[in-house]
Amino acid sequence: MSKAQDWNLLARDAVTLTAENMSRMVKGLPFKAKLALRGLLHMQHGSLAVTLPDGRRLLVEGKKAGPKAALSLNNWNLAYRALTSGTIGVAETYMDGDWDSPDIAAFLELFLVNGEAAFSYAHGKGGLGRLFERVRHWMNTNTKTGSKRNISAHYDLGNDFYREWLDPSMTYSSALYSTGANDLQSAQNAKYRALAEATGIGPGDHVLEIGCGWGGFAEFAASELNCKVTGLTISREQLAFAEERIRKAGLDDRVEFRFQDYRDEAGLYDRIVSIEMFEAVGEKYWPSYFSKLRQCLKPGGKAGLQIITIRPESFDQYRSNPDFIQKYVFPGGMLPTRNHLAELAGKVDLSLVKDFGFGLDYARTLAEWRERFWSVWERIRPMGFDERFKRLWEFYLFYCEAGFRARNIDVRQVVFSRR
Repeated sequence: MSKAQDWNLLARDAVTLTAENMSRMVKGLPFKAKLALRGLLHMQHGSLAVTLPDGRRLLVEGKKAGPKAALSLNNWNLAYRALTSGTIGVAETYMDGDWDSPDIAAFLELFLVNGEAAFSYAHGKGGLGRLFERVRHWMNTNTKTGSKRNISAHYDLGNDFYREWLDPSMTYSSALYSTGANDLQSAQNAKYRALAEATGIGPGDHVLEIGCGWGGFAEFAASELNCKVTGLTISREQLAFAEERIRKAGLDDRVEFRFQDYRDEAGLYDRIVSIEMFEAVGEKYWPSYFSKLRQCLKPGGKAGLQIITIRPESFDQYRSNPDFIQKYVFPGGMLPTRNHLAELAGKVDLSLVKDFGFGLDYARTLAEWRERFWSVWERIRPMGFDERFKRLWEFYLFYCEAGFRARNIDVRQVVFSRR
């Protein structure tokens, strides 16, 4: 049965929730349940079929078109946590098994396109829970020591963990399908090629890669473009893997990896590449990052960056209310807007020469990762990961996919030139 059929089946037997029947529908329910259901009447976009803990089904319809989602509540914990903690509350209740959905990405997309307003009376205000998360996020600042700690929290889960569900190139960033690639590995290769071509990398160039991951781009650039690559990482796990892959590929003479913070780099390079690393820099250090790009580029050189951005109209709310990703996945991270990138570049005399967005390709990449993650879970579990960890990663992949589908976030390849 398709997801659309699932939704139609759930919605068919549901009672439509309206202002007129609200009192009857919420009679006898806990106070937090009443608040949640009353809040849903403010939903502007899409439709939500809700199965209550007592088995009743309600249908909530917005005034405008939008995602169709279904939600099954095992208890009322989601109601309270969504009201007080936004996406963190939604995530934690999913991890605890308090709710489920036949299409979690659709539910989260519905949550995002409605701006949380229909789901949270704390939207834009805070409360103690959100104040605590703001303090926690501030404490995760990306000093050189803090950066190593924050990166280790995510990337040092183990190379074997990531190897099970990433494609063979071990690429952990958005693939590029829109150029015609049909499978994940080909789409990752297409992404590398597009960024390299946009940045103008050619034979003999010396390329600095800030945040080299498991070495996928470095291997591609050295082997396909006959250039020299110096890659920086602050993950010991990634460094060991990257060095071994380059040794096996016979590219030791063209590729060097260093366990080094980008702020300590002092060399001059023809080109700089950085793929989805800027998101982990932290807002406080954005100017330092762009200053380092300028400092390390030779005159006439170019820097090609792949960066996840957030809509300008969402930034202030996002900035003041750390979300699930910042708490559980990338501590200390912060997404910029396109405007931030242009302003930061302008202040260090870098010119924007290319800007290409492909957010829906990231949604497809995340869906592919999720399917691969599910298919190998029984091999991942013995590595020491429990059911709560599994649900955390499921939610992470669903949540990001929903963000791109809702166009709340985008992924871009941007190229800057030093005059």
